[in-house]
Amino acid sequence: MKKLFLVLLLAAASGIAQEKPIAQTEYVKMLYGIKGAASVQPIVDALRRRGISFPVTDGVRGLTRSKSGNNDDLKRALEEAERRRQDPGSTKLPAPADSAEILEKTRQNTLAVVEEMPDFVVKQVITRSEAFAGTGNWRRYDTLVIGVSYSTKNGEQYRVLSKNGAPVASQLSNSYSGLDGATSGGEFVEDLSKIFAYDSKTTFEPESTDVVRGRGTIVYNYEIELANNKHGGVGLKGPVYSSSPAGEKGRIWIDRDNFRVLRVEYKLTDIEPAFPVKAVTKSIDYDMVDIAGEKYLLPVISDFRGTVESAGKRFESRNVIRFRNYQKYGSEVKLVGDEEDVPADEKP
Repeated sequence: MKKLFLVLLLAAASGIAQEKPIAQTEYVKMLYGIKGAASVQPIVDALRRRGISFPVTDGVRGLTRSKSGNNDDLKRALEEAERRRQDPGSTKLPAPADSAEILEKTRQNTLAVVEEMPDFVVKQVITRSEAFAGTGNWRRYDTLVIGVSYSTKNGEQYRVLSKNGAPVASQLSNSYSGLDGATSGGEFVEDLSKIFAYDSKTTFEPESTDVVRGRGTIVYNYEIELANNKHGGVGLKGPVYSSSPAGEKGRIWIDRDNFRVLRVEYKLTDIEPAFPVKAVTKSIDYDMVDIAGEKYLLPVISDFRGTVESAGKRFESRNVIRFRNYQKYGSEVKLVGDEEDVPADEKP
C-alpha cells in the first residue's frame, strides 16, 4: 500500500504571531492606501499573519467593503481575525510534530470518507451570476435546480430539474454539462481527495487558526504543482471543447479535534497563457449530514468563479451551489420551490 507523500513546511509554526496585532488606526490607513485589487492581498496576508487588536464593528465592515471594492478575500480575512481576537486561546498553532500527525490523521480520515462514501441523491440549487471581471457587480442571470446521483459504480451524474422555476423535462435540455454558462463538478469526492492523493505530492504550511460552525480549526496553506496535478485542470465549452492543465494553490480548514476537513478554498495556477480562461477559484464548506440514519462528511455550500477573456475584455462568472436534502440512492429528487428563496449575493 502506498504511503501518502506529505510535505509539511514547518518554519511558519514558530514565525506566526511574532508581530504585533494590527491596531484599528493602522488597519484604516491600510484601507485608504488601497490602489486597486493587487494592493488588497498584502492586507489579507497581514490580517492572517498578525491578527487584530480591535473589535470589528459594522462601521469597520462598511469601510472595508467600500475601500476594497467589496473584496471577498479581505472581508473573510477580517472576520477570521475577529474570531481569533475573541478566542485568543485557539490561536496557538500546533508544534511541528503535532502538525504532521494532524495532517496524517486527516489524510486517513479523508481517504476513508472517499472509500466509504454512500450511494446517495441530493438536490443542488445553483445561483449563477456574471460581472465584468474585478468589479464585484454581480448580475444574477438564472437559478438552476439539479438532481445529483452519486454511486460508487457510476460516480457523479447530474440532471437539470428546473431553470428559473420552470421544470425541464426533455432529455436534451436537462443535461447539466451541456448548459450554456459556467458549470462545475467534483465537490463530493474529487476536490477533496486530490489534495491528499499520493501522486499530488501536496505541500502544506500551517498558517493560522479559525472557528468554523463552532469548531476550532487549523488553517493550512497547500499547493499542488502543475506537474503533479493529474486530477485537475480547467475546461472551456464551445463549438469545440478545449482545456488547459493547471496547478492548484489554496487553504484547508482542519478540525483540530476530529481531523476532518471543514472547508477548502483554492485557485488554479499556471493556466496556459493563451487559454481564454484566465482564473478559476472555488470554495467548499463541508459538514456532517444524515443519510438513512448515518452521518457522512459532505458538501453543504460551494462558491465557484471563473474569469474568461473574450474580444479583449474579461468577464467573470459565479455559481453559488447549495446542497439540499441528501437521501439514500434510488430516492427521487423532487422540486419543492425552495430555489425561490435564494438571494443572489449570499456567501458561503
